[in-house]
Amino acid sequence: MSFLTPALDVLDQYPRRVLTLVAAGCIGLLAFGMYLQHVVGLEPCPMCIVQRYALILVAIMAGVAASLSGAKGRRVGVVLMGLLALGGAFVAARQSFLQWYPPEVLSCGRDFYGMIESFPLKRAIPMIFKGSGDCSAIDWTFLGLSIANWSFLCFAGIAALATALLLRRR
Repeated sequence: MSFLTPALDVLDQYPRRVLTLVAAGCIGLLAFGMYLQHVVGLEPCPMCIVQRYALILVAIMAGVAASLSGAKGRRVGVVLMGLLALGGAFVAARQSFLQWYPPEVLSCGRDFYGMIESFPLKRAIPMIFKGSGDCSAIDWTFLGLSIANWSFLCFAGIAALATALLLRRR
């Protein structure tokens, strides 16, 4: 456990900075997701969209918790951040499972242009936010892990960090 001592000291001394870094990290991950979508051309699937929403909510909760001066309010924010991270981790784990064991019949939704052509804009906009990619497809990897795998690791790390913040020394 002695190798964790410096990290635990940082959590003890600078919890607000740690939460600010979590919020900034989430914003960076969201920006990278937008880059992959709009520059590289990867279409997000419905599970990717849910993970984006979870990441946005984690960033907001981390930012709110960092801005609170009271310890009780900050603890509530950290608990909510951890729960949101667990929700994102669950969706990412489910998507990873679908990628490892693809189903015989795919039902992730329609493609973007098909929705615009087939439905009035009032009905197409909600469908756009549902995503249009294949949830079991692996379109991009880094170090042998898919986006869903990396998403799971990030969410799990945030949940572990939230737990460490809650259990840190007084």
